[in-house]
Amino acid sequence: MSFSYAIYDVFTNKVLAGNPLAVVFDADRLDTAKMQAITAEFNLSETVFIRSPENPVASAALRIFTPERELPFAGHPTVGAAIAIAQSRGAAGTSIQMLEEQVGLVRVAVSVNDDEPAYAEFDLPKLPEKIAFDAPREAVAAALGIDPMEIGFENHKIAAWSAGVPFTMVPVAGLAVAERAVADPRLWLALAPKINGEIPDPYVYCRETIQHDCSFHTRLFAPWQGIVEDPATGSAAAAFAGQIMQFDEPVDGPSSFWIEQGMEMGRPSCIRLEIDVKAGTIDAARIGGNAVKVAEGTLFV
Repeated sequence: MSFSYAIYDVFTNKVLAGNPLAVVFDADRLDTAKMQAITAEFNLSETVFIRSPENPVASAALRIFTPERELPFAGHPTVGAAIAIAQSRGAAGTSIQMLEEQVGLVRVAVSVNDDEPAYAEFDLPKLPEKIAFDAPREAVAAALGIDPMEIGFENHKIAAWSAGVPFTMVPVAGLAVAERAVADPRLWLALAPKINGEIPDPYVYCRETIQHDCSFHTRLFAPWQGIVEDPATGSAAAAFAGQIMQFDEPVDGPSSFWIEQGMEMGRPSCIRLEIDVKAGTIDAARIGGNAVKVAEGTLFV
């Protein structure tokens, strides 16, 4: 069997930056085992397979895999796949897609124009929910190779959130601390609770940024998933909306944040997070970013 594929760099407006994504088209004939094997072959943080949807209102169905397992939802595959679908179908201007993922239907607005990088923004299919996380600060610090006193800034503290995929939010004092952080798989797996069988990966963040127009600097580690570090993590940014809501308490109405990631890897990425607040709680939220095609070809399996 042969399948067309493309490689996109996501959450960036230029090639060889952001988070690379493999997109496999017309993948209905592939079973789960074959999709997992193909993902291992690409050896990128995630590969997305575009399939025919079961729901008649959906534009396409997505199956999303890391080198180790399938995910119910992920941000950079959603953004990258939506742009890949629009471009493969010759769409121009702004269009709306409904993508069928395991987490549910995801509504995506896609903008494709010849004179600028394509952009996609999706509504969170699930708003962030707080997860119990009781590991002491000292254990978290040891698992990340930093000092316990370097964890926390202002009123921000460690907390775990999920908007479909769980993450542990670890605030640190500044860029210098974030740059030194590195996850010890053995120590992290010993302290992190499993949430529906999933490990809440550490999402290290600080207020200090490299790019002046960004609100937060972040890093995401997941070596237990075959991802030593992820250049850009949309599902973590989605969960991060809960952390922002709890500790920064944005006022009612819309708020927007640019989140930088991947700097330490030489893969600078920018993720846009928009939060609509109503009566002191999150009413809706969106994740957006650019994506650019790097390569395309044929897969023989």
